[in-house]
Amino acid sequence: MMEQHGPGILMAAFVIVIGLSFNPFAAHADEFHWGFKKSQNGEPPNAGGALEGLLDDHGAIYKGKPDKKIAYLTFDNGYENGLTESILDTLKKEEAPATFFLTGHYLKSAAPVVKRMVKEGHGIGNHSFDHPNMAKLSPAGMEEEWKKFDALLKKTAGVERTVYARPPEGIFNEEVLSVGNALGYRHIFWSVAFIDWYADKPKGKAYAYNELMNQLHPGAVILMHTVSTDNAEALPDFIRDAKKQGYTFESLDELVMEYEDIQLGLAN
Repeated sequence: MMEQHGPGILMAAFVIVIGLSFNPFAAHADEFHWGFKKSQNGEPPNAGGALEGLLDDHGAIYKGKPDKKIAYLTFDNGYENGLTESILDTLKKEEAPATFFLTGHYLKSAAPVVKRMVKEGHGIGNHSFDHPNMAKLSPAGMEEEWKKFDALLKKTAGVERTVYARPPEGIFNEEVLSVGNALGYRHIFWSVAFIDWYADKPKGKAYAYNELMNQLHPGAVILMHTVSTDNAEALPDFIRDAKKQGYTFESLDELVMEYEDIQLGLAN
């Protein structure tokens, strides 16, 4: 729990309040809202020393190496808005892997799409079953959220279990990370994001494209929501133009292997 770490972590959390416009830090003393100052000019964002240490202590990741033009596509799916098939079409055409962090509602309401994700080789991440504030749950409650999701995923698409977790709305504390570790989950946050979760408030293809290109940096872990028409329309051009800049797209498995090599001192 954060109380055990004193004012250092709290100060680091207040530093990152300059990040995304949707209030990246919660006032509640026991929780963080993940956020950062947006990347500019290809420079990776930095969460601050204390938070970087907290994530490292639990194997949590939000970006890759700053000297490799690699990007990692991730999508959060709470419900289906008829756009994920188009996104999957783009990923297939561009041969770009992605990880979809799903909720229990999505598994129940969009099973055919989930099966297609798995069939086409994309990863499935655990975004919890009921999309609660994980930092307010007991360890038993956290375990229930993750394992209930995994049980339904296995029933729906034959996937034995997930190993990557992402807390709803980016809200977490140290206990969420440590309990997750004990249960075999590694938390994956993100280093590129923008306001794109309002299905009824489109801002246009150019908005999403510009946000993605302007924030792109080596090692970018990109978060998008599949309910946005902006994202579905911008994704083909973004992937192609990022490739023209020398970027490749890899899976979270590749990101984790790179992270492990760094921890072991084996990275180039």
